[in-house]
Amino acid sequence: MGIQFCKDGHVCQIVIEDVDETVLSREARKEKKNKKPESPPKQPPPRTKKPKPRKKVVISNELQAIKIQAWWRGTLVRRTLLHAALRACVIQYWWKQKLAELLEKKRRAMLQYYAREKWAVVRLQSWVRMWRVRVRYCRLLHAVRIIQVNWRWHNCHTRGIFRGSYELTASQLGLELEIFLGSHICRITDCIPFPIKN
Repeated sequence: MGIQFCKDGHVCQIVIEDVDETVLSREARKEKKNKKPESPPKQPPPRTKKPKPRKKVVISNELQAIKIQAWWRGTLVRRTLLHAALRACVIQYWWKQKLAELLEKKRRAMLQYYAREKWAVVRLQSWVRMWRVRVRYCRLLHAVRIIQVNWRWHNCHTRGIFRGSYELTASQLGLELEIFLGSHICRITDCIPFPIKN
């Protein structure tokens, strides 16, 4: 009795051989009981040797019934073992599937944890970089404001004032300009003649 099946490309064959050991051992016991105690063997004549006659075993109905019962019990045991082996294979396959699913869930959880951790690290790094850039920008802005204030103050003190007047006649233009640069005063007086057309 046996079974063959394939699983993931592997062939599994379960074969249980039929051996009637119980029948053979019972027959041997009965033969020993049925044997009569023999008298000590007589010494045969030394020259003539006759072959011993073979004993015929008579199989009675009781022995045949015992053989049939032993065969039936062996069949039942083999069937039970076969069912147990099949159930064990099914349970093992199910358990391996569950272990694979659990392993996949753990792997996904670890990947998600790793991704979350990396995302948090990247976000912290970006915040630190942004803070450092902002601090540098604020320092530069402060320096620019200081420079602008000093430049404006210096520019106000060195800014000049222009004042002027002009006099226009038929033949010339008379200009008088006064430029005030802080404590310095510059006066320009000039007459520009017009060209006369004939």
